[in-house]
Order: sequence, then structure tokens, then C-alpha cells
Amino acid sequence: MQITRQADYAVRAVLYLAQIDPEKRATTKQIAKEQSIPASFLAKIIAQLTVAGLLATTRGVRGGVALAKDSNDISLLDVVEAIDGPVMVNSCVNDSYDCPIEDCPIRSVWCDAHAELVERLRSTNFDGALALA
Repeated sequence: MQITRQADYAVRAVLYLAQIDPEKRATTKQIAKEQSIPASFLAKIIAQLTVAGLLATTRGVRGGVALAKDSNDISLLDVVEAIDGPVMVNSCVNDSYDCPIEDCPIRSVWCDAHAELVERLRSTNFDGALALA
């Protein structure tokens, strides 16, 4: 499984915002420059993260972008799924998947790997060590 470039940029943007003073806002231009993200692409990502309730934007002279929640309350899973949708290591981890192999011995391996990945992403937030990385 590989996350999209868009999700990677989203993670970098949220990480950047988690590292600045919570009372301050950053401009899209500033985030793009600091994180080497194309500004036009970042604008779309910020819009998606705002709709997901992870970022807050304000227009005007003192406007900009900030986290909508405490960095401790935003997980890596939240950001990736806001951009890429549900994380899946294989389609057979979805309960509605109709596997052509009856009693497939590999499904349990995929399901376990999926559960471990989701839990790792869910338990990793943008506070503390991750924000200082």
C-alpha cells in the first residue's frame, strides 16, 4: 500500500501547522514554501482538510490556516483518510468483498495486517514526538 502524493502533502501541511504556535495562522504560501508543496495543489488539500474538520481557514489580512483541533486530537489516520478515503491493504479486508476462493487462507493475514496498520495510524497523532520530528 502506498498513500498518494496528495496525502503525503496533507500530512506535511498538518505537521507544519502542529509545530507552530497554536495561536498563530500560517499562509498557504508559507506552508507551500516551507514544505516544498506546489501552492495550487496545497490549496485543494487545505480545502479537503477543512471540510474534514481538521483545519480552519480565515480570510483577510490576519487570515491563514490553523489546526481546527488540538494536535493531540488529529491522527495520521484522520489526515490520510480525509484525502485518500478509507485505508485498505487489500480489497478482501472489506466485509462486503465476495472472494472467489472459498475459505481463503490469506484473508486473515490481510485482515490482521490491515487492523495493525489502521491502529498504528490511529494511535499516531501530531502532538509530541511526531510534531518534533
